[in-house]
Amino acid sequence: MKLRVLPPTLRKNNRYLTVDVKSASPITKDDLVAIVWDACIRFQGEANSSNFNLWVMRFFEMEKSEDYYHYKAIVRCQRDFVDEVRSSLALANKYNGNRIAVTTIALSGTIKASQKYI
Repeated sequence: MKLRVLPPTLRKNNRYLTVDVKSASPITKDDLVAIVWDACIRFQGEANSSNFNLWVMRFFEMEKSEDYYHYKAIVRCQRDFVDEVRSSLALANKYNGNRIAVTTIALSGTIKASQKYI
């Protein structure tokens, strides 16, 4: 039996946030997933965060200076909750006792368009 693909009118509308992460210690993609979910759950709650459709699509290691490690990532979220996700990520400041800073660089409708900000 062939799987049926949802028509575009029934699919969720996603947006892609290009995120800049600066950390005092090295982090991995799995750590960034934990940071994103933890920030959203702490600020918005579990019931509201379950609607966000969060996913870390790409993770890039940019540079390492003597003060911090620099990363960029592309995070997917649902179109209706972009402001909630951005505000939650801005409030994340610690992970495993190390300082982090998460800022949103850009918002786009496709992964390809958000990669030009990396």
